[in-house]
Amino acid sequence: MDKEVFDFFNNDLQFIHGVGPVLASKFNDVLGGRRVLDFLLHIPSYVRPREILDSVVNAKVGDTITISVMVKSHKRGGVFKGRRRPTQIVCADKFAAPLTIQFFNVNYLDYWTEKLPIGQWRIVSGKLDLSNRDGAIINHPDFIETPENASKIPTNQAIYPSGEGLTQKTFSNVRDQIFKIIREKFNANNTSENMLEFLDALEHVHFPESNDDLMPNSTYMAKLAYCELFAHQSAIAINRALRRAKINTRQLRAKKYDLIDKFYSILPFQLTNAQQQTIDEIFDDFTKPIPMMRLVQGDVGSGKTMVAMAAAVKMAETGAQSVLLAPTDTLAQQHFAKIKPMCDKLGLVCEVLTGRDKGVARREKLISLKSGRTKIAIGTHALFSADVEYKDLGLVIIDEQHRFGVEQRTAMRTKGNNPDMLALSATPIPRTLSMTVYGDMDISIINEKPAGRLPIKTTKLPVERVNALIERIAPQIKNGAKVFWVCPLVEESETVDMMAAQLRFEELNKYFPGTGLCHGQMDKKMRDKVMTEFADEKSNMRVLVSTTVIEVGIDVPSATIMVIENAERFGLAALHQLRGRVGRGSKQSFCILLYGNNISPDGLKRLDVLCETDDGFVIAEQDLMMRGVGELLGTKQSGWIQYHFVNYREHRDLFKLAQTASMNDDINENIWAKKLRKIFDCSTIAGA
Repeated sequence: MDKEVFDFFNNDLQFIHGVGPVLASKFNDVLGGRRVLDFLLHIPSYVRPREILDSVVNAKVGDTITISVMVKSHKRGGVFKGRRRPTQIVCADKFAAPLTIQFFNVNYLDYWTEKLPIGQWRIVSGKLDLSNRDGAIINHPDFIETPENASKIPTNQAIYPSGEGLTQKTFSNVRDQIFKIIREKFNANNTSENMLEFLDALEHVHFPESNDDLMPNSTYMAKLAYCELFAHQSAIAINRALRRAKINTRQLRAKKYDLIDKFYSILPFQLTNAQQQTIDEIFDDFTKPIPMMRLVQGDVGSGKTMVAMAAAVKMAETGAQSVLLAPTDTLAQQHFAKIKPMCDKLGLVCEVLTGRDKGVARREKLISLKSGRTKIAIGTHALFSADVEYKDLGLVIIDEQHRFGVEQRTAMRTKGNNPDMLALSATPIPRTLSMTVYGDMDISIINEKPAGRLPIKTTKLPVERVNALIERIAPQIKNGAKVFWVCPLVEESETVDMMAAQLRFEELNKYFPGTGLCHGQMDKKMRDKVMTEFADEKSNMRVLVSTTVIEVGIDVPSATIMVIENAERFGLAALHQLRGRVGRGSKQSFCILLYGNNISPDGLKRLDVLCETDDGFVIAEQDLMMRGVGELLGTKQSGWIQYHFVNYREHRDLFKLAQTASMNDDINENIWAKKLRKIFDCSTIAGA
């Protein structure tokens, strides 16, 4: 019978009584899906108590009250002499205290007057907005019911995160319909104990009696968190088993050429111990019959690209091809500029393929890939376009892998016969969390900076001292330094006290003519052109004002100063990534965090953490504790698992329990959890 439960979970919401296709589409915008299970995973954010009163006399403005009233008269509204007047329903409570109910939408006058007929008692519930000489007023009450239907007004109302076209009444009606079906169809006679326990927990959080029921450590929230984690770990274990099952279709590659030693000899620097250890781990994976699935984590500038290059050269020794998939054209071109000269020295054909390639040039590159002549291809999503074929794709390298969804990663892997996969990430994940997020991947950590790199000196400064800062950096700019200046907004806002990129650009251009501007609202070609010009050592552009579009995808070794304006508005992970744009050469680099007047204690703490350490893993751990797993991992980005019930700070023990079950392949104890992986979108785990 559990199968019928899952079938019901996958039903489209439009088939729930009272929904239909239009409303289901609105739910899709809010829930990120339109199935019953999408609704079930969208839990209330808080409980709104509705105090039942006999009289409005003792009620306070702002209270949400439920009260019985006698309708006395109607004052129809409309537009009079250019002024808009509301429709007023004049009422009195049991003690004759006046209460006026107001409606401002003139299109529904008849509806409201019919709902509140003169001489009848009605139960109304809503927020007491104000009081005047005529008594209390409620604008647009949430509920209007006859006395016999008073039970339809909740004493404690669950409030859902909502969106355009969806009222709380709509949410509660759909919820009631769904759980009515669950109660009628799935019971102890035809549903497993585990599934009943899961459904019971869901019902309790959708019908909370107080805000305590929605706290992470409440009985039912904790139970759902464990189910979610266990389902995720079950999916990891199943994927791991499926990967191992591919052993018979994978051919171990024999060495044909001698390239790796030559690669080491042409390197202009000494690899760090962490880099060499990671390379050794990758080479060891190549000798195994199971396709490699390895993640390399390391801060910006730790040398992940050279590790990936070593892997590609090792693969080329067997005659096989490698691809390096980058999230942006700019980053792909920068990788190509760095890797192509090395490939030339090794006698390897290296090409770059992006969406910019058209016509004859593109066809020639495709022919070279299909023939096997091109051994290393660098590019964007264009690398896995339908018309791209490879002779023997042996290695897929994904840079900033969290920026690619599951479908994109899968499309790239299908271009070869179970190719090895190497994922690179400059977003450190705390060690205590990595096994949960990347349970199906082997992890290598590069925790050393290349020799000659100096720590970035980071300081915080109130934004009032911005003019003094400009005077301080002017001599360095005159001597050839390049400066990133990051602002959180594009245009000036009247409602938010933050310096906009456009306004800062205009100000700085007065001091430093030729200053560049780069933000996400610009045409992509123009944005890439500005970034390329700034990265050019011969360019006169010494200052680049931008939003966070430069967080990933631009490598400027001569940039030694990073200014982040309104730094308190950014999370630690974002600040650390932005800081990593400088300090990529041998010169001393600086990061200045400008903060506003209204900085919170938490905002100040984040800036202090960044000033005290440049260890990405320490910063990630602090960020996790301060903001939680969802924001740290950037769950809105495709490819990351999105937790619905799990709270890292409160559920650490549950993480450990779920991880232990997965690591021991102990997934048969609760078979139903395997199916739950579909509910919790567990196909989004890295490498799925």
